[in-house]
Amino acid sequence: MRFDQPATTNPIDQGRVVGRPTPRIDGPLKTTGTAPYAYEHHGATAEPAIGFVVGAGIAKGRIRSMDLTAARKAPGVLAIVTARNAGKLGQAGKNTAKLLGGPEVSHYHQAVAVVVATTFEQARAAAALIDIRYETRPGRFDLAAQRPHAPLARSDGMGGKGQTQVGDFATAFAEAPVQLDATYTTPDQGHAMMEPHATLAAWEGRKLTVWTSNQMVGWAVEDLAKTLGIPKADVRVRSPYIGGGFGGKLFLRADVLLAALAARAVNRPVKIALTRPLIFNNTTHRPATIQRLRIGAGRDGRITAIAHESWSGNLPGGSPETAPVQTRLLYAGEHRLTAMRLAVLDLPEGNAMRAPGEAPGMMALEIAMDEMAEKLGLDPVELRLRNDTQVDPEKPQRPFSQRRLAECLRLGAERFGWNQRSPRPAQRREGRWLVGTGVAAAFRNNIAMKSRARARLDGEGRVVVETDMTDIGTGSYTILAQTAAETLGVPLERVRVALGDSAFPVSCGSGGQWGANNACSGVYAACMKLRGLVAAQAGLGSDASFVDGEVRGGGRALPLDAFAGLAAEDGIEYGDLDKRYQQSTFGAHFVEVAVDAFTGEVRVRRMLAVCAAGRIINPTSARSQVIGAMTMGVGAALMEALHVDTRRGFFVNHDLAGYEVPVHADIPHQDVIFLDEVDPISSPMKAKGVGELGICGVGAAVANAVYHATGVRVRDYPITLDKLLPGLPDVA
Repeated sequence: MRFDQPATTNPIDQGRVVGRPTPRIDGPLKTTGTAPYAYEHHGATAEPAIGFVVGAGIAKGRIRSMDLTAARKAPGVLAIVTARNAGKLGQAGKNTAKLLGGPEVSHYHQAVAVVVATTFEQARAAAALIDIRYETRPGRFDLAAQRPHAPLARSDGMGGKGQTQVGDFATAFAEAPVQLDATYTTPDQGHAMMEPHATLAAWEGRKLTVWTSNQMVGWAVEDLAKTLGIPKADVRVRSPYIGGGFGGKLFLRADVLLAALAARAVNRPVKIALTRPLIFNNTTHRPATIQRLRIGAGRDGRITAIAHESWSGNLPGGSPETAPVQTRLLYAGEHRLTAMRLAVLDLPEGNAMRAPGEAPGMMALEIAMDEMAEKLGLDPVELRLRNDTQVDPEKPQRPFSQRRLAECLRLGAERFGWNQRSPRPAQRREGRWLVGTGVAAAFRNNIAMKSRARARLDGEGRVVVETDMTDIGTGSYTILAQTAAETLGVPLERVRVALGDSAFPVSCGSGGQWGANNACSGVYAACMKLRGLVAAQAGLGSDASFVDGEVRGGGRALPLDAFAGLAAEDGIEYGDLDKRYQQSTFGAHFVEVAVDAFTGEVRVRRMLAVCAAGRIINPTSARSQVIGAMTMGVGAALMEALHVDTRRGFFVNHDLAGYEVPVHADIPHQDVIFLDEVDPISSPMKAKGVGELGICGVGAAVANAVYHATGVRVRDYPITLDKLLPGLPDVA
């Protein structure tokens, strides 16, 4: 199905199933512990051996020698795979560093060996016996130190430019009556998902099957085949349940490759789960940023000049953290400049983490807007409203398909009681607590991606949907079932959804807030094709209706059971609507915090998100997505930071004890409001996405609330009490 014209009325608009709050279909499996995750396919293969991955003990240099003698003699050891005996390996384009290092070492904890043994304990004990001698080289581990040497990035890594310019920013900024020039920093952050990177691999002759935790099954097949140098047809990837990914499982990682190599070496299935330190230092992370914001405005609050420049670091060949991307689109202003500079760092690979670009970028931009509002003597909500736009600011001839940011801000302000807020900071006190409120806009683009699915009618009167789409805890099983039920006119309980298997049609996968809209559109396309087959076999015309498990037309009604065995495969392909219209999602975050006047402790007391994201397919799971993202935003604002040892080049706090994330006690009740809207330009579903919108702007809303409570402006995230204490008002 080609989608190249705005959607008109279609079966999804009936709203019998789509758009209704629906409990997760996979919920009972998750809550009873019976959903089989990658490490738990106990009945799928013969008794597997266990692999334990050895990570490099240096950040840059080479392995001078590796003595495996003692390890090979250890009890239960079956094999040890290193770069010397792994055979020729390729490198997939989505991996910046080699997944199996040696003799050259690119970063700390790069995998250099995997020990395979009968039990986990045996493999771990033997791995400790490997004697590795290194030759270290000087490395670059400090972004601030490398900032002067960071060149302009050629691209943003996602097909966009590393720099954009419109008008004459320098002149307009210099002439602006009100100016802001401020620098903000965000730290390296880890995905910290509950389920570790894990894989079970098994060979049958030349064919390889891996059960793994991966968000993008199609990418995994392609990259694993390329790395191993085998045909794609010989690789099967299965990933039906994923215990969190947040972008950390978008790409092929060491556990998958090493499990495959180990299984081939011992001629039996092998399972591997990365330990927590390896997850933080061996896999990917969100890179730290330094961001400079310059905003010039007239005294009426209208922005005339805006510039957003960022510095981030990565391994050679890596991409920048795209922090300025939202500034290209969010606010009006005739004279504009954005630029990304990329330093070479010898830290572990930086890559996608939930809302890459916008999440850290809006942590800076939305504080800058707050600071600008104060300079102008304007309410922060009003400043944002005055600089709203219905067209792409860099390409004014290109309108937004839908843009209801102003409505999100106004409705949020009303529901949150914003009009009761004092414009001056540090005015409200409740006992020992200083209380303040903050606001930030939310923004994230809608991305159109091809996605395919298969729909068939089985012999038990059910609709079966098959696609390699994944469910990373987001509710894919449910919304795909809702789509099929709505399109074919059957109750939800008569739909079975099978996901996460490369034997199924290739979907868009889970990532970048693109999963729900595109995957549902692919299922819709397959179901519409199946409708055509049923109508044709029933001898009915194109105006046949599908209601209550029947196909009806011409005064006749036939049960769908009568068409068992019919199947259709189709997908969604997009024309140029995403080029003719800017497709984005919008929102507003409102936060209230209390800060202990004596200790600087910050407690979040109230949170509200108002979202405009097209049709909401399932309000229940969409709300869960947003409150989860809001929680991550609180973590980014107040506690999350990977601390770099700038002498040895590794993340020191590489476990869940040292890397702090919010827990239930840190998070208050969260309110989420979805505007009632559809976007016919986005897809046949008229939906977009909310999975990443919910994190965009939250950190800044928290930071702005902390400032409003205390009068202390912190521009260096996270906002820890040591940064607040020196500036807190006297308590005497």
